[in-house]
Amino acid sequence: MANNGGRTMTIERDIAQELDEDLDVEIELVVLDLAGTTVRDDGLVERAFALAAERTGIVDGDEQLAGALGYVRETMGQSKIDVFRALAADDAAAERANEAFETAYLELAVQGGIEAIPGAEELLRQLRDFDVKIALVTGFSRATMDAILEVLGWAALVDVTLVPAEAGRGRPFPDLPLTALMRVGASGTAGMVIVGDTASDMLSGVNAGAGLIVGVLTGAHDRETLEAAGADVVLDSIAELAPLLGIDDVIE
Repeated sequence: MANNGGRTMTIERDIAQELDEDLDVEIELVVLDLAGTTVRDDGLVERAFALAAERTGIVDGDEQLAGALGYVRETMGQSKIDVFRALAADDAAAERANEAFETAYLELAVQGGIEAIPGAEELLRQLRDFDVKIALVTGFSRATMDAILEVLGWAALVDVTLVPAEAGRGRPFPDLPLTALMRVGASGTAGMVIVGDTASDMLSGVNAGAGLIVGVLTGAHDRETLEAAGADVVLDSIAELAPLLGIDDVIE
């Protein structure tokens, strides 16, 4: 059972009906992805990429655009500048395209509204009630991260927020979760939970040696892809994480 008086809790994996046995793990840090995991995406990333491609000429014609969008889907969750470096002719063109992408994403987000995935904010508050540290990580820039946090009003609910430029490398490398772990002063990777909607999120957790890696089906990739990339458990949404961690029934 989870204890509301400390920084640790028990993960009961059988709640997810994914594994056959319970596993007791002391949790110190939960690392959450942003778009597609805690924040509703609704295809904004692809739409922003298409606008950036049109505005900067990074691709030529519909056929190239279709191929580039396919690559964007495959690499969802990775640092956006790394994606553009793979697609652009040189670093200068990649930088221009990435800047155009960030601008387009914010434009589209303002037009369509930025919304939390149902249950995400409640989860943040539950984790804080249990004194578990929370990190939000993303492949976006710091400016985009801050804009999203301001709209949602989440800045005071999390302990650390990180973008690739602040950690060294983006996903699937382990830099984001490991940097978060060091910043909050967690004792080790076994007490770290990684949650995301992409294969890159899962691989980042594997590479960081996280104690539990959780995929969610509200974003880019399906169950098979998440499990193949290393997910221990795949949930329908972030709203199911509290029962998995045993913090949905707080005893006063």
